[in-house]
This record gives sequence, C-alpha cells and structure tokens, in this order.
Amino acid sequence: MNALRQHPYAPAETRPARIEAALPPARTIQYGPAPSQAAELYLPDLPHPPVICLLHGGWWRMPYGRDQMEAVARDLAGRGYAVWNIGYRRLGEPGGGWPGTFEDAAAALDHLAVLADEGLDIDLCRIVAVGHSAGGQLALWLASGRAARRIRPIAAAGLAAASDLARIHALDPANSVIAELLGGAPGEQAVRYRTVSPAELLPLGAEQLLIHGHDDELLPAQISRDYAQAARQEKDDVQCTLLSATGHKDFLDPHGEAHAVLCNWLEMFLARNVS
Repeated sequence: MNALRQHPYAPAETRPARIEAALPPARTIQYGPAPSQAAELYLPDLPHPPVICLLHGGWWRMPYGRDQMEAVARDLAGRGYAVWNIGYRRLGEPGGGWPGTFEDAAAALDHLAVLADEGLDIDLCRIVAVGHSAGGQLALWLASGRAARRIRPIAAAGLAAASDLARIHALDPANSVIAELLGGAPGEQAVRYRTVSPAELLPLGAEQLLIHGHDDELLPAQISRDYAQAARQEKDDVQCTLLSATGHKDFLDPHGEAHAVLCNWLEMFLARNVS
C-alpha cells in the first residue's frame, strides 16, 4: 500500500451517515455583476453550521460551471454543512483568466462575510475550501491566505487538484491551458505562477487533504503525491490518498469512494475544530 494512504481518512468503508438535515432550496446569490459571479447557497436547517466552499473544475474554461458540483453540494448540505458552491469567470468569457478568475474566487469567499453581516447564521471560523481539478488549485490558493481579505479557510481539500501549475504546463507546453490562464509560460510570467500556484506558495499554513485517482486520465496522480511530500517538508499538515480505479471525473459522484474519503476527513477535521 502506498505510504501516503496510511492515515485515518483513507478507508472508505466507514462513510459517515447522512444526518438528513432539513434542506430548503438552494439560493443563487450574486457577488458581482457578471452572470458567472454567482454562487448557490445550500443552508441546512441547523444553527451556525460550518461552511464548505466548493470550487468546480473544467480547466478554468467555458462551458464548465458550478452545476458540476450540484450533487456533491446537496449531499454535503444533507450532512449538516452550509455549502457555498462558487462560480467564477472562466477562459472564454469576458474577464476570465488572469486576473479575473482569481479575483472572483477571492471575492466569492469574502462575500460570506457580507452575508454574515446581513444576518446569515453560518460559522465563519469553520470554513473549508474544497475544489476539483482547476477548482482544487483555487481552493488551495484560497487556503494560503494570499487571496481574500476578510475570510480565510481553515483547511482545504484538493480533489485531483491542479496543485503545481508549472509542472502541469510542462506536460503539454505547446497546448498549455496554464499558459492561456496566466498569459504565458513560467519563464514569461514567473510572478504570476509564484502568486497562484499552490506548489510555489508552500507552506500554506492550513491543513490540507489531497485525493487523486491512479486512473486519472487528465492529470497524473504523481502531481498530488509530490505536492503532498513537498508540503510536509515545509511543515504543512497534509494528507494524501491515492485511489485505485478512480478517474478524473469520479470526484463528482456523491456515491463514490472519493467522496466517502472527503466526508470522513471533513467529519473528523471539523470535530477537532469546534468554534
């Protein structure tokens, strides 16, 4: 067994039971004027719940949006978490890419403080960022504290996360979505890579979970494994689970093993971090 998998969150056999919290319909809330600058708020009928901020993948490109995370969002809300399913401007629409995509992720996170100021009963001291693929990069970046001004997640989970942008660019430099996102290769835009690539921001100073599938057809699992090792060397608290028979999109299935690992980790982490 891979040594990185031997931690309390890896076994999926003991998936936490859904508490079946009462779940009113999701509210779509704009945090900016563009159509993509919106998020769905799932609020269980429970007092002062912790918040899971979801960030969708799709290589920061149109047409992939926050609807990808809807099933996961509803499952997490049914477990008693407030869920903030974030949309952001993407490549292919006005303002997408550098710096708009990153400004949106930070603004959406900070908007939780605005909602709390308006009376929303959520626990701003227990916010966890969870992102898939490109959203994993955004989640880890938000957890570094170098993004939003009012809110900082206390932890982040990267699901098949794009955690090392320079390394991903090197996989296919001739057709690099990273170069499109940041306006050039690492040698051309070194400051931008250092500003938003989680691998270059270590230590993040927040607890992290990395989950990746051995059978990921889009992003090699070795990227998550190497990121976790580097983060541990920098004294970050990082767990990494590598799953067999798991592809890149399996993280969107709330009935799958990857989601069970995430739920185990969230339950145990938030139980240790009570406001």
